[in-house]
Amino acid sequence: MATKTVNSTGNKTQRASAYHRTIQLDVREITRRLNAALGGTLVATLAGSKDTKISHKWAKEGGSAPRAEAVRRLTFAYEQWQKVVEAEGEHVARLWFIGANPWLDYDTPVNAIREGRYKEASNAAQALVDDSFSG
Repeated sequence: MATKTVNSTGNKTQRASAYHRTIQLDVREITRRLNAALGGTLVATLAGSKDTKISHKWAKEGGSAPRAEAVRRLTFAYEQWQKVVEAEGEHVARLWFIGANPWLDYDTPVNAIREGRYKEASNAAQALVDDSFSG
């Protein structure tokens, strides 16, 4: 488990760092990493696709490209993945994505991301990172 940053300056640095690492990757690499971490079905779902195998096509060189809104969702999801993994590890991050979350009115982060509720999902991830996960 990664150590948690307790001061607000550190949290801003952690958020900026996850963002910075995310934007340096192309969408194919982001999709590959999310597929490896969460599985293709969840990645397709959070990206807003009904085709459960599409995320594997997006990840392949020369494969189909996701639409702009799917790219936004994938990029955002990977940034949240990075934040939670750094603070809590991969196992907790996987559970965070699929679990009922009190910060999201007991919806899952996967659904929140698919629905474009980015601020709510980001706040839920940050609450976990900050240990203020009281709902």
